[in-house]
Amino acid sequence: MSLKTSLEENMKLKIKKPKMYKVILHNDDYTTMEFVIEVLIDVFNKVPANAVKITFDVHKHGIGIAGIYPYDIALTKINEVEKLASKNGYPLKLTMGEV
Repeated sequence: MSLKTSLEENMKLKIKKPKMYKVILHNDDYTTMEFVIEVLIDVFNKVPANAVKITFDVHKHGIGIAGIYPYDIALTKINEVEKLASKNGYPLKLTMGEV
């Protein structure tokens, strides 16, 4: 076995996939469904039909999963949506949970 092959094998063993986190939207009595759909399309890059389905999940079940991302991306998306919601006067709550 050559030194190059040994180094390549060691590098492959050390690379881990990042932990993934689901971004969860929570239902409230004030945030409009239209706003939630818009956020899902604009921030989470959902197609309109999927955005509507997730919005109805939130409405019917109290929560819906907006997406699954590595920690930093999930946190960034949550912060972005919370700023948009606050700017528009909505108390939309998002959390994340490990997959």
